[in-house]
Amino acid sequence: MRIEAVDLPGRACAPHDTTSRYENVHVGLQRGREPFQLVAGDAPVATWDFELTTRPGPDGGIDVGGPFAQGRRGDRFVYLTWGTVAPDGTFTMFRRAKLHVADVDPDTLARAAAGEGPLVAHLGLTDACGLPICARVRPPDVTWSCG
Repeated sequence: MRIEAVDLPGRACAPHDTTSRYENVHVGLQRGREPFQLVAGDAPVATWDFELTTRPGPDGGIDVGGPFAQGRRGDRFVYLTWGTVAPDGTFTMFRRAKLHVADVDPDTLARAAAGEGPLVAHLGLTDACGLPICARVRPPDVTWSCG
């Protein structure tokens, strides 16, 4: 799978739902409980390439797995995790975005599972308030393709 992201929100933000101000903001793919391949919040683009395994699901569809897959069978997703990076390198998460495999067109997912190319998610990472995107990101805010 590949995630191709643009429109990152910047290195600092102050969400309206908190009194905190976040500095040295980074985003990464979540692997298990840990961030993977952090990208600075002011980078022009962010791209992650990683492996998801596929297998037939009990409903006849395709189920995904692997260290980047989160959730239960039939409701798998990958997380993009937002956090601050301290001078010592410690990452402290403050929000996450979910990209649900269930939102992928079944034909697109089948083509990727058959090896025709990677499953690709294209999205912007800044929400309508200028903050890091979070919660479930659904089409049309994410577009899915194969290759």
